[in-house]
Amino acid sequence: MSDLHKLEIDKGYLVGTLLDLLAIPSPTGFTDEIVHYTGARLDELGVDYELTRRGTMRAILRRNMPERRKSSPACAVVSHLDTLGAMVREIKPNGRLALMPVGTWSSRWAEGGRVTIFSEDGKRFRGSVLPLLASGHVYNEAIDTQPVSWDQIELRVDEAVESAASTAGLGIRIGDYVAFDTSPEILENGFIVSRHLDDKAGVASVLAALKAVLDAKAAVPMDCHVVFTVSEEVGSGASAVIESDVSEVIGIDIGPVAAGQGARENGVTIPLMDSAGPHDYHLTRRLLALCEEHGIPAHRDVFRFYHSDAGAAVSAGADVRTALLCFGADASHGYERTHLTVLTQLAEVIALYMQAGPTIREDRQRRLDSVEPFSHQIEQDGDEPGSVMSRRTGEE
Repeated sequence: MSDLHKLEIDKGYLVGTLLDLLAIPSPTGFTDEIVHYTGARLDELGVDYELTRRGTMRAILRRNMPERRKSSPACAVVSHLDTLGAMVREIKPNGRLALMPVGTWSSRWAEGGRVTIFSEDGKRFRGSVLPLLASGHVYNEAIDTQPVSWDQIELRVDEAVESAASTAGLGIRIGDYVAFDTSPEILENGFIVSRHLDDKAGVASVLAALKAVLDAKAAVPMDCHVVFTVSEEVGSGASAVIESDVSEVIGIDIGPVAAGQGARENGVTIPLMDSAGPHDYHLTRRLLALCEEHGIPAHRDVFRFYHSDAGAAVSAGADVRTALLCFGADASHGYERTHLTVLTQLAEVIALYMQAGPTIREDRQRRLDSVEPFSHQIEQDGDEPGSVMSRRTGEE
């Protein structure tokens, strides 16, 4: 690891990219425009990419150290372009709209949201999401005791409509997508507050890391697949895009900050386990070692109610080591808050990882015919402390 260099991250590029991403509505299933934007960014960087039928993107940062090649595996860094949102479930008799959530999130965070409804004929309508009992002047204390559920809210369209027929006459239909305004705010003290930082802040950090590696002409010892998925919020994510030559996958995503959690709004967060189970022992410890060696604060965590692209890849049958690398953010799936320093440090770690080479040398072979070269998780008799990890990681 000593040959690796912590690269300068272009903060202006990171912030500008994040604001661009936040301005593009992209609830799961309505992601075409953000795919076009991301493709344009990759074109600017001169990185080749390909798309699946649904729009998942796979760019490849090519290895540039042929003298050290033998038969190195590839790695993947995965973030997601899709966000939470909603879909029109019903046009109600009063002309307002009942909603079905896209992704898993509470209607408590939807209440009060300003939204855009996208009709299939290209029209856009504005509106507000309100509780059924919205006016204290009418319902008094009942507004504070009504349940919290998606059945308890409705979308008031900002048009002169008073019936289902008049709303339908505008061209609004069941199945139309509803995108919530992100309302981003970047404060002078570095805090960033917005809806949908999950995972647009992660995407911006990945692109900033990729730019840093290319600008520095840094040594890249193994092909790195930079993947942008479009269905992580509904669980499928990276389930069908990890190629067979990939030996390790790092998901880049949000780290929820809350009481009892290790995630913080400074440094990066590396969870050792989430709802899909433990992440790979060697890969997670390598990320922690990269942070320690290069002076980047890192926080360990365990996520109890959390799914990711990395977990989706394993669930789909990919034989890969996995880890998560997260930016800490308060109030996940709501008005999320993180800090520019966190996103910069996240980009720094991603850039270091792109320079690092395989975590386990023997992973260049898809199958071993003996346990002798297989990795160990504890030191063996006669080894110096740390020698097992140092002997089995990186390129020869």
